[in-house]
This record gives sequence, structure tokens and C-alpha cells, in this order.
Amino acid sequence: MGSTAGRFVIMGVSGCGKSTIGAAVAARLGLAFIDGDALHPDENIAKMARGIPLDDADRAPWLDRVGAALGPGALIACSALRRAYRDRIRANCDGPVTFLFLRGRRETLIRRMSDRDGHFMPAALLDSQIATLEPPTADERVVAADIEEDPARLVDRLLAGIAAMDGPGPPG
Repeated sequence: MGSTAGRFVIMGVSGCGKSTIGAAVAARLGLAFIDGDALHPDENIAKMARGIPLDDADRAPWLDRVGAALGPGALIACSALRRAYRDRIRANCDGPVTFLFLRGRRETLIRRMSDRDGHFMPAALLDSQIATLEPPTADERVVAADIEEDPARLVDRLLAGIAAMDGPGPPG
């Protein structure tokens, strides 16, 4: 599968850089970038803005929307914290999905969340996301990278992982 026809979800807890790094990876690959936050029902955004973590029932319609929006040549930023969430995304799209997993230290994540303006997700919810996180396993199509790296190097590392996963292209 060539990367320009692939389906990608850039995932991780809040503050890991899904939107920034995801948009950069999408631009380098010539993919459409969709911020999964835009697919949340209004009720979810209001709940998180009040500092209340989402539960599985809250996430279900959002994950269905993410999967439905994930066409060929798209990269969506979505936390995809649990294996069941990733399975639901895969079940709602028509083709294989590569997950780009951004991992980082809690201290870095808290600092980033505290420094950003205008986002509905308060830093107080980070610990609930960390507790919910089930990192992707070897049987999932995943490229992982550490957010402690310089953003340009992080993008390069993800692109190299995608290229290695896709294998060599056709000759010529």
C-alpha cells in the first residue's frame, strides 16, 4: 500500500502534538488532514470543557465518525486510547489503518497543555487519559515515536517508519 492511498490515525493522549505533527506528516505525504476534535459531538466537547472525562458511551459516536471520515489518502488526529477504540475505527472504515503513536512523559504533556490557548481539553483530564491509554501492540499496524524529539525529527522518524512498513516502491 502506498502512503498516499493509506489511512492514518495519529494518536496519543492530549498534549502529545497530534494536530501539529499530524498536519506536518499529512503535508509531507500529500494527504488530507482532519482534526478528530472537529468530529466530536457538541455534548462531548461541553463535557470535557467542564473537566469531566468521556466514558466509552460518549466516545462511541465520535469513534464511528472518525472511522467513517477515514478514507484513502487521509490522516486523522484522534486519541484512539484503547485497543477497542482502534478496533472500532478500523471497523468503520474501508481498508487498513496505520496508527502513528506519539508517546511522551507526563511532565512534558502537562507543560504543553498548560501553555496552549483556546483548547477545550483542560490539563486536569490528562491523568484520566494516561490511565485509559493502552499503547498499540505488535499485532497492530503502528509506527511509534517519542515527543521529546525535535518536531522536525519526529516527523522524519514517523515518515521513515511508514516507508519501512510499506516496503520499497515499484521500480522506475
